[in-house]
Amino acid sequence: MQKFSLEARAHEHLEKARSAPSGRSAETVYGGHEHHLRQTLVTLRAGAELAEHENPGEATLLVLHGRVRLRSGDTSWDGMSGDFLVVPPARHALAAIEDAAVLLTVAKV
Repeated sequence: MQKFSLEARAHEHLEKARSAPSGRSAETVYGGHEHHLRQTLVTLRAGAELAEHENPGEATLLVLHGRVRLRSGDTSWDGMSGDFLVVPPARHALAAIEDAAVLLTVAKV
């Protein structure tokens, strides 16, 4: 069994994101390419974005800290701490409205 604090990891990665040229930092906290399930902690400083990309499989976002905007086409959804967003099965982008940390969960077939 493995146990750690997502809150502490989010804090660490937000510090990295704030100083990174890309404005983001991430860590796979469970799974990976060899698993069907992958959970990744993603942090973005305010104004940073994960540019539009393909959906890698069924995916959700749990907003751990801050505020984000998930966009697909002409539709967008705002999320704040505690919100759970289902990633649409289409090209999408994620932007930080405020410094933010999210837990991205992806299940690949």
